[in-house]
Amino acid sequence: MNLKLFPLIAPLCLLLGGCAPQRPEQKFWHWFQDNEPSLYDFEGDQGRTFDRLSAALNKVNRNLTFEFGPKKGGRRDFVISAGGIRDAFPAVEALYASAPPLPRWNVIKFRPRRNPMDISLGGITVKAETVLVGVIPNGDKVGLIVAMPGYSHETSNAYKQVGYLMLDQALGEYDVETHVGEITFVSTADSGEKTVHLAQLPKVVDAILASK
Repeated sequence: MNLKLFPLIAPLCLLLGGCAPQRPEQKFWHWFQDNEPSLYDFEGDQGRTFDRLSAALNKVNRNLTFEFGPKKGGRRDFVISAGGIRDAFPAVEALYASAPPLPRWNVIKFRPRRNPMDISLGGITVKAETVLVGVIPNGDKVGLIVAMPGYSHETSNAYKQVGYLMLDQALGEYDVETHVGEITFVSTADSGEKTVHLAQLPKVVDAILASK
């Protein structure tokens, strides 16, 4: 290589955005910006758009998932989720930290707290207002006993899936994974006396953790 060319090559690399390979997070956001119009108006081709977005997220981390919110004031929420998998939390943090300015989007890391909603899944429907939760302080975490009408050993898998989704709604994905310890699912008939309704759970958990 002609060493006399080096002073010209180095500035050229800088002009082209640097010679180092892009990180997966940077590649994702470049893809997101290139496809921003179809993502913002995903209702026009929802299945294909969501499949492409999932594939792009999987290139960052195979456990990453997402949620879109409705349009409000010309903006949408874009929630980056670890799918409840603690090992994927650093990937969520890294992707969130590298997000560029996006005028039509509110980028949110982890599924946030929301008012619990009724959920139908696996052939069952659970109304949020019927779910009771016992809260057990345990060091810097809390244990939870989640009681749902209709829960039985035979239907436990479906009810547990619904229960985890409802806990994510009430407490948010981050708090469920970092501040909640053991979770037990039971029938309402076996809930015991010291329980609170699901909607009251955030206030109770926050008070217990604040006292530590």
